[in-house]
Amino acid sequence: MKKALISTFTVLGLCSNMMPFAEWPQAELSNDLIQTTLYLPDASQGYYQGTRFDWSGAFKDLTYKGHSFIEPWFENYDPKLHDAISGPVEEFTPLGYADAKPGDTFVKIGVGTLRKPDDKTYAFAKYYDIVDQGTWKVKKHKDYLEFTHELTSPTGYAYVYRKTVKLTKGKPELVLEHSLKNTGELPIETSTYDHNFFIIDKQPTGPTVAIEFPFEVKGEGKGFGSTILPQGKQLLYSRELAKKEQVYSAGLQGFGTTSTDYDIRIENQKTGAGVHITGDQPLQKLVYWACATTSCPEPYIQLKAEPGQEVKWKIAYEFYEKQKP
Repeated sequence: MKKALISTFTVLGLCSNMMPFAEWPQAELSNDLIQTTLYLPDASQGYYQGTRFDWSGAFKDLTYKGHSFIEPWFENYDPKLHDAISGPVEEFTPLGYADAKPGDTFVKIGVGTLRKPDDKTYAFAKYYDIVDQGTWKVKKHKDYLEFTHELTSPTGYAYVYRKTVKLTKGKPELVLEHSLKNTGELPIETSTYDHNFFIIDKQPTGPTVAIEFPFEVKGEGKGFGSTILPQGKQLLYSRELAKKEQVYSAGLQGFGTTSTDYDIRIENQKTGAGVHITGDQPLQKLVYWACATTSCPEPYIQLKAEPGQEVKWKIAYEFYEKQKP
C-alpha cells in the first residue's frame, strides 16, 4: 500500500500539505466488465476544486479487459488548477459574466456562484473566487452515481442540475445522463462540452493514436497539416508529440445538423483498445486539443431553458478491444 501511494504522489507531483490520496472523497463503480472510480464533490476536501469543470465529472481511473483508459495526464497538481482533472470532463460556458461588473457575481453550472474580479474577458484557465458552491447531493450504487447540484444565485439564475454516471448492465459502456431544470427568473442559454481526457494503455500521443468521425473532417490550427493530419474521416499523427507540445483547432469542420454526427472514436492502434463516443444532441461546435499524453476531441452542444423548463441530454462511451488478425 505504501509503495502505491508513493508512486501516485510522484506522478502527480503533489505538495506536501495536500491530503493523502486515499482520503479524497471517492466512489468505485463496477458492472463486472468496467471498473472505474470517481472523485466526489467537496468544497474543502475534494480532489477537484477548480472553477472550470463540472465537479461531478472527476474520474480517477477506468479499466476494461486489462486496458486502461483514464489516469492523470498532467504533471503538476493543485486542487484549484483548472485542468487538474481526468476522464470525460464537462464544462458549461458561464452565465451572466458579460453583464456583471467587477465585484459582481456570475454562475458556472456544476461549480457555483463566482466573483468577477475585473473587466477582463472570461478566461477558462483562471481561478475565480467561489461565493456560493450551492448544494451537492450524491446517491451511490454499485454501478451508478447520481449527482444533484442545486444553486440559487442573486444574479437571477437558479437551477437543479442532475447527472447520473452509469455503467450499463452487461455491456462495456459508460453513460452520462443529464438534466438541467431552470428554477430561476432568467432564461438559461449556455453551451457545454466534454473534454474527453482519455489516455489509452499509457501510450503517448503519436502515430499509434487515431481519431475517427462519421464525416470527412477538416481542421486548421496549431499543428494541423504538419503534426496532425486530417485524412478522410480520421485525424492521424505524423510523429509523437514532444513534452509540453500541443496541437489545437478551435473548430473542426464537416459535421451536419443532426445528432448522428456526435459519433467519435479514439483508438490506440498499437494495443487495439478504443472508446466510441456518441451523443443524442446535434453538435454546435467541435474543438480539438492534444498534448504529449492525451488526445481530446471536444464536442459542444447548445442548451436553452426558459424559467421552469427542464432540458435533458445523454452521452455514451462504449469501450472495446479490436481482435488481432
